[in-house]
Amino acid sequence: MTLSNAQDAALKPDWHEQYAYTLGVQAYVFGFPYVYLPTLRWNWVTVPKPPGSITPYAPLNHFYNVRDLATAEYRDGGSPNNDTLYSIAWVDVTKEPVILAHPEMGDRYFTFELAGIDSDNFAYVGKRTTGGSAGNFAIVGPEWDGTLPADVQSLAPSRTNGVLILGRTLVDGQADLPAVHGLQDQYTLVPLSLWGDKDGVLPESRDVWRPVDPATDPLAEWKTMTRAMTEDAPESRLAELVDLFGRLGIGPGGDPEKMDDGTRRGLARASVDGRALLNEVVRSGDLGKRVNGWNIPPSAMGRAGLVDDFLLRGAVQCLGGIVANDPEEAVYFNTTLDSAGQAFDGTRQYTLRFPPGQLPQVNAFWSLTIYDPTYNLVDNPLNRYSIGNRTPDLQEDSDGGLTIHIQCGSPGKDKEANWLPGPMNGSFMLILRTYLPGPEIVEQKWAPPGVVSVS
Repeated sequence: MTLSNAQDAALKPDWHEQYAYTLGVQAYVFGFPYVYLPTLRWNWVTVPKPPGSITPYAPLNHFYNVRDLATAEYRDGGSPNNDTLYSIAWVDVTKEPVILAHPEMGDRYFTFELAGIDSDNFAYVGKRTTGGSAGNFAIVGPEWDGTLPADVQSLAPSRTNGVLILGRTLVDGQADLPAVHGLQDQYTLVPLSLWGDKDGVLPESRDVWRPVDPATDPLAEWKTMTRAMTEDAPESRLAELVDLFGRLGIGPGGDPEKMDDGTRRGLARASVDGRALLNEVVRSGDLGKRVNGWNIPPSAMGRAGLVDDFLLRGAVQCLGGIVANDPEEAVYFNTTLDSAGQAFDGTRQYTLRFPPGQLPQVNAFWSLTIYDPTYNLVDNPLNRYSIGNRTPDLQEDSDGGLTIHIQCGSPGKDKEANWLPGPMNGSFMLILRTYLPGPEIVEQKWAPPGVVSVS
């Protein structure tokens, strides 16, 4: 028995659907930041949060200052650090520049990372780039052409009118919190038209558009992506790629809803599988190098889209971190494996030993933090969530090396200064953060030693 031509055709996917699916997966990888960041912007600007939340809630052009170091009581995941306080803002420079100002910072480490809606960084303000003296810095949009006041320094222009600022200010323990709060209270964002106006009142606008809900519309993410790209078009050098995706109704001025039925079906499948692909890339760790069991992020992290590595940008940089520091600012190493390649187990005991002269070479600080399987900090009797070169009373080995004990129970009173408490059971993850890393780290010539199981 053979199928009729009509039956055979009915069983084959429409070529429109297949073409939209195959090209759509690539479009999803390319355009994912234009889905994820507008969604975060709407959430952080318009959705109220409980007092003291680490998740931001502030109007456009206003900082949300996190006031407490993360502890095990915070359970929203995301692998929070325990070294700095965040100061976060969504900025709109469509009409005019917005001036970021900070007070005298002295020798304290601080940084303001500035990224576009495409997740790629475009500028930094902070100890490394602009120094610790008080300063005023103009965040300028891609189309602005004008003159700035003499007391304002222009940063490299943003490629998009939507800007995310991720600020970090170093805290030396609980006793240092009031001093950092005092600095945060002086971080300001002022539109150019109000600069110098002591009586000016900064408007509190929460006027950002809401992304389409994927739970109610199979084309939701494509519509969100298209609106974001229409508002903040990708760089002109990417015109041929953007035009190719435009054949599916995606991108500046597009409308995927107006496409034929097959194309819409293909796009609906592509967004589901595209998100699954990005998640798998993040989990795999395959885009970076793996040395001694540690994952080393690719050198393009932070500005991956500027070198056309859209898979790295969409997966590790954006989905994995929203934005990511340039390697010159910070490099994060991570691992879930011991030196034998076995997954960490909370019932076992481990050591991480840096031989003499092999500690991370940094111009700011380094810290090692442990996370449970939910990417939260681990509750422990010391209330110690990280250990590093700022930890009081660290004990060197007799030869000048440094051994860190990673386990649930105490390694003994004589070793507790070097103890990083872990979970009672189950897997866990370690992140070694290096801020203002030396050239050997930036150039990927150095990697942490393997974590050794000793029980």
